[in-house]
Amino acid sequence: MDTAPSAHPTSVTAPASPQRRRVATAAALASAVEWYDYFVFGIAAALVLGDLYFPAGSSSAGVLAAFATFAVGFLARPIGGIVAGQIGDKRGRKPMLVLALTLMGLATTGIGLLPTYDTIGVAAPILLVLLRVVQGVAVGAQWGGAMLLATEYAPEGKRGLYGSVVQLGVPIGVVTANTVFLLAGAFTTDTQFAAWGWRIPFLIGLFVLALAWYIHAKVEETPEFRQAERELAEQEKTAQTSPLRTVLRHHLGTVLLAGGSFAVNTATFYILITGVLDYTTRELGMKRSAVLTVSLCISLTQLVLIPAAAALSDRLGRIRIYALGAVGIALWAVPMFLLIDTGSLLWLAVATFVAGCFLSIMYGPQAALFAELFTPEMRYTGASLGYQIAAVLGGGLAPFLMVLLLEATGTSMAVSGYIIVLSVIALLCIKVLAGRARSRGV
Repeated sequence: MDTAPSAHPTSVTAPASPQRRRVATAAALASAVEWYDYFVFGIAAALVLGDLYFPAGSSSAGVLAAFATFAVGFLARPIGGIVAGQIGDKRGRKPMLVLALTLMGLATTGIGLLPTYDTIGVAAPILLVLLRVVQGVAVGAQWGGAMLLATEYAPEGKRGLYGSVVQLGVPIGVVTANTVFLLAGAFTTDTQFAAWGWRIPFLIGLFVLALAWYIHAKVEETPEFRQAERELAEQEKTAQTSPLRTVLRHHLGTVLLAGGSFAVNTATFYILITGVLDYTTRELGMKRSAVLTVSLCISLTQLVLIPAAAALSDRLGRIRIYALGAVGIALWAVPMFLLIDTGSLLWLAVATFVAGCFLSIMYGPQAALFAELFTPEMRYTGASLGYQIAAVLGGGLAPFLMVLLLEATGTSMAVSGYIIVLSVIALLCIKVLAGRARSRGV
């Protein structure tokens, strides 16, 4: 292992295999449905929300407004991570995961029912932004809870693999969201899709509430948290502790390094699933259904690549595999957009497939890597903050900046340059994290 200080406590009783499988399945499903709800907004922002909620003089202005609302959800994610981390490190991983799922289900359904600008005027975009904020808070709270349920139940030597089941929620969410949008488009005319067909993917999000109930009723708290809870109970007899205060005072550098190392992954990912969707359909004239199908197929390949990369990190070390993915993203940034600019569906598939491979190599070990950067009593807070900082710096702004860069320069090479800059930052952060790991002798 080439990361941080967190082996499984020897005093923790290992859970039975059926219990591990049940928890891993619940964590994967929680991640999948949460990301599904989150991603349907990104797809809708690229396709319809600009015209329906932000009417403007040009299509670019409407898309920019929709992508700005998309970014608002990312700005809210650290709030969810902080609040959930504080409570999750003191009261348990499971309660915060259940709350996050409930909030996401209600917010997504609310968007599906929300009247448009033509119906209620300026109240429509205001309510859309508020519901997107709730989505952001929910996903910010969810990732840490699901990730820790999986990794803290993992058997010795398989934390990377178990953590990857939560990471699989992202491609599963993308596949499901794209599939539902494709079906909604296939069974409606363009007029019907713009009028009500786009709402169907959001209304399906209501089913997340059933999963929240299942986790509440059937899943037990993690062994590592129960051990940490006993230790904290002894400490709090003499002093009150705050996981957030501890992280900010003593581990802020680690949080910032984690966020800086991962921003390129989130930025490239959201450029591919939302920015490229807008760019290829609006600027290159490609068919919406064809581009969505490519995105769906690429996400299916990640279902294999992510756990494979995570399992490899259990053997070769987290940072080594993680850095390999970051290098690949940097090297592929320019060829990727040269291929996309051809307007060919085949070359679009090749460009996004190779990019998806490098994203998967980096994303697979990320959950275990971030978990191992912090000890159990502050792990929810520290890991969530690192992840959500990356989401704000990378994912939230990426589609918006992509449109701005394309409008300002007239060339997609500006977007490639943006990705390369983030890759360099990631590799510098990874180098520092690796040095810290070596200094600890791990």
